[in-house]
Amino acid sequence: MPPKNETTVDREVVISRTIDAPRPIVFEAYTDANHLDQWWGPKGFTVKTRAFEFRPGGVWEFDMHGPDGVEYPNWIRWREIVPPERLVFLYGDYADDPNAFESTVTLADRGGATELTMRALFNTKRQRDEVVERYGAIERGQETLARLATYVEVKR
Repeated sequence: MPPKNETTVDREVVISRTIDAPRPIVFEAYTDANHLDQWWGPKGFTVKTRAFEFRPGGVWEFDMHGPDGVEYPNWIRWREIVPPERLVFLYGDYADDPNAFESTVTLADRGGATELTMRALFNTKRQRDEVVERYGAIERGQETLARLATYVEVKR
């Protein structure tokens, strides 16, 4: 890990969206497997949870089925949970994935709406650039937040 005084901007992807739903509802949708299976991932993807333990140190293991017909394994270890305002987790394809990255989600109350910001911090600039350029991480992250917004706004 680089020294704390080194800038991380060149290793980050930051995506935000204001969602027309109260913060506790958005937080619940982001932290319950029954909800996550309904909206997680970019347009055209479906999710099937294999394991889910929502606590610091707990793991969410799931498969994403892409529009290309491929199953993509995913693994998250929850590091920090501060209801209803903050989540920090390690995200990779599997436990001990050397390319796993840290993701921080903050939820800010905006007068009955929720401003959700996802910040992914990659190990290297090269890793960050690859997920942005090769996999469309920014666009797919925006699609994911759009799906979350639609999900919670319909459920209200």
